[in-house]
Amino acid sequence: MKGIVLDIVEYDSFFIGDKAYGSKPIREWISSQGGTCTIPPRENAKKPWKADWCLYKERHLVECYFDKIKHFRRVAARYDKLANSFLELIYVVGIFKLTL
Repeated sequence: MKGIVLDIVEYDSFFIGDKAYGSKPIREWISSQGGTCTIPPRENAKKPWKADWCLYKERHLVECYFDKIKHFRRVAARYDKLANSFLELIYVVGIFKLTL
């Protein structure tokens, strides 16, 4: 499997994703890399699997953080050309939000 999200899965880590990442090949690939999937099944799944809902609730914290930093126009529009510059801006915005 190729993709940005799947290339960063480290051994013995948790992958918390939404229902869009719940396909069997993705879940099997994460498991083969030693990771643990925390992906809820879709409502129309033929064979629903168990998901750790306590761990999945932590995803909400990340979603709220992204919602807060998108109030900064430069982050929302992504004016930076380089990924490093954009990442540095995310760090600065995060520090700014923590100090408020």
